[in-house]
Amino acid sequence: MNKKLLLAAGMGSLLLLGGCASGPDEETTSQLSALSSQIDELSSEVAALKSEQSMAEMKASKATDAAMSAQDEAARANERIDNIAQSYTK
Repeated sequence: MNKKLLLAAGMGSLLLLGGCASGPDEETTSQLSALSSQIDELSSEVAALKSEQSMAEMKASKATDAAMSAQDEAARANERIDNIAQSYTK
């Protein structure tokens, strides 16, 4: 009796697992397809934003370099003007 019950339980579980082993239905497949396309779109948007960010960082770096260079030039020009002014007062 015990073996027959165990065998019946085993067969029943196999039938249940067999029913669950079927592939996804059409609705699930279409949802997966839609999600995949959204992922592709978002990935391309992220890549574009990263590119824009790196270009903005390069522009900011160039602007900072130009500002530092202009500040150095202004300091040298002020020093020359101070030297010229001192030479006239002597």
